[in-house]
Amino acid sequence: MTYASRTMTSPVGTLTLVASPKGLTAILWENERAGRVPLGETREDRDHPVLIEAERQIAAYFAGELTEFSVPLDFAGTDFQKSVWAALLTIPFGETRSYAEIAHQIGRPKAVRAVGAANGRNPISIIAPCHRVIGSNGSLTGFAGGLEAKQLLLTLEGRGTLL
Repeated sequence: MTYASRTMTSPVGTLTLVASPKGLTAILWENERAGRVPLGETREDRDHPVLIEAERQIAAYFAGELTEFSVPLDFAGTDFQKSVWAALLTIPFGETRSYAEIAHQIGRPKAVRAVGAANGRNPISIIAPCHRVIGSNGSLTGFAGGLEAKQLLLTLEGRGTLL
């Protein structure tokens, strides 16, 4: 399958949006590490309707005008990963959850580390808000876009101050 892609500038750097015919498949960070989001071939498509809508919604989010996304999503991953990513979508704007809380939510309370690994492979950052998942002690933990980007997103949502 060939995926459509489009880049956009944002307060957290250049983002590459990727879509399948079903929906948004990935948001890749400017300094994306290879292999975090396995994709097939991509080609730039500035006219792809899902990508146009995703860019509009992300820009509105950064402008403080949007707190809930509605762009169609097309997650590719294992059933466990998809359950974690679905749980991320339930975290309200401006709130955070711990990895343990997500593990309990999906009915796998002992799978805290696996939840962390799935969270780290979330292909649709920002929209599936993995930045809202923090350590049990309230500390910031790893984030594909970097901890400064994570802090910026949490600050945008009223959950802290910049580093």
